[in-house]
Amino acid sequence: MLVILMDEQILVPEQVCQSCLLADSSGQPRWRKGKLTCGQAIRQLTQQQPEQYECQMGFRIAQIE
Repeated sequence: MLVILMDEQILVPEQVCQSCLLADSSGQPRWRKGKLTCGQAIRQLTQQQPEQYECQMGFRIAQIE
């Protein structure tokens, strides 16, 4: 599941991506083959951290299970 990480909140993409011009037609982040195509990967500090990306709008997105 994709989530958006903010200072003290975790949001679902539907709360943010609906207004993004880079979102897909259903208002979701462009997630293809396990990678966020509307952002860039952020280097992981530890193996325990989930993969994280920074979207073009400046939000941090994480893939959690």
